[in-house]
Amino acid sequence: MELKLIKGIDKAHEILDRADLLDMSALPESVAARTRELFGEDVTPEQSVVRMLKDVRSEGDDAVRRYAKLLDGADLNDFLVEPKEMRQALDGISKDLRQSLELAAQRVRDFHEAVMPKSWVDLKKGLGELVRPLAIVGLYAPGGTAAYPSTVLMTAVPARVAGVGRVIMATPRRGEEPLNSAVLAAAQIAGVDAVYQVGGVPAIGAMAYGTQSIPKVDKICGPGNIFVSYAKKLVQGQVDIDGIFGPTETIVIADDSANASFCAADLIAQAEHDTMATAILVTDSEGLIRRVEKELDVQLAKQERRDIAEKSLKNQGRVVLVDSIAQAIELGNTLAPEHMCLMVKDPWAWAGKVENAGGLFLGEFSPEVMGDYIAGPSHVMPTGGTARFSSALSVHQFLKTMPVVGLSPQDFSELGPAAVHIAHAEGLSAHAGAIQVRLNALADK
Repeated sequence: MELKLIKGIDKAHEILDRADLLDMSALPESVAARTRELFGEDVTPEQSVVRMLKDVRSEGDDAVRRYAKLLDGADLNDFLVEPKEMRQALDGISKDLRQSLELAAQRVRDFHEAVMPKSWVDLKKGLGELVRPLAIVGLYAPGGTAAYPSTVLMTAVPARVAGVGRVIMATPRRGEEPLNSAVLAAAQIAGVDAVYQVGGVPAIGAMAYGTQSIPKVDKICGPGNIFVSYAKKLVQGQVDIDGIFGPTETIVIADDSANASFCAADLIAQAEHDTMATAILVTDSEGLIRRVEKELDVQLAKQERRDIAEKSLKNQGRVVLVDSIAQAIELGNTLAPEHMCLMVKDPWAWAGKVENAGGLFLGEFSPEVMGDYIAGPSHVMPTGGTARFSSALSVHQFLKTMPVVGLSPQDFSELGPAAVHIAHAEGLSAHAGAIQVRLNALADK
């Protein structure tokens, strides 16, 4: 399979510019038609999200229940998944899967315990910082073409390590279909307190505003389609969110020493997520390009999700031929991808050159798919170039910090005059007065 070839770093910058993650104008006409059918002829996809959020905020459970029927065909009396169904899900998965999920959860737990920040106080300086967990967090586990128990682990476990008091999860029930057993099992292994069988925009609204049955949370985490992402953006400020995520993406940077079979397998693994997923090979070797393209044909023929992967590679896949690996790293830093994989000689020697990536994967036996499941860091990573300014989900996103100031009289006497000068420069005489009155009191002693 031939990927679209881009020659030269300058052309690559031009062609691979990022689109707006929340641009709904590119949605298929079938989606817009479905929106008009459900909400009225004059309602756009963006307006449908606003309407659903407004209804959930004002009507609570009634709106959530109505939209569950309208969007997912689910008749819901109670939103909460019963403990019996949760136990059955955990007992119903295979022994191998359960052990695998438990191993993954432990590795995620170990990683985040290692990076957990601590409160500190310097009594001599009268300064410190208190680290406190959020009280309640809501996770979103999407339905769709694939189920993601791994995402449940990658969001819930860091929250638990951070010390979040309560963790809830929303996941959609489709009609009369049972909820995915692996997702429910992962929720129990990760320590989720309650699972609500609602999805999409109404689930985001319910967790952001609270309803009679679903509690209001401090933060919402988890991926979803463009409607879910747009809803998260709209409720941001009312509640914290982990980020706005677009289609998943991987850049494989490889030199002539790279195993073509491994490169092709990694590109296909990325492409099978959905037709909008982006898989890009960047290399300084024309020979590697030919070998990888041959491997793509061989491996695609064996894939269960071949149609999705082929469409993704055809529409979004690229191969970029550069003059050197240094140029490849430069391009990667500009694109700031969700995943950057270095399949080069001595990848650790290049790691220090990488500035912008959601996650960095070094060498042939650290593929991005290991990060998806079991390596340790959360696989919830910034997409669409947002790794320029944001980071992968971790315990840090479930914590808040409070600076502590406890100056001694001596420190106050030494620092106060400077503060008075700054206050006067800002025209805030009362600020200066609040300091000066204390300086005067100390001088009188």
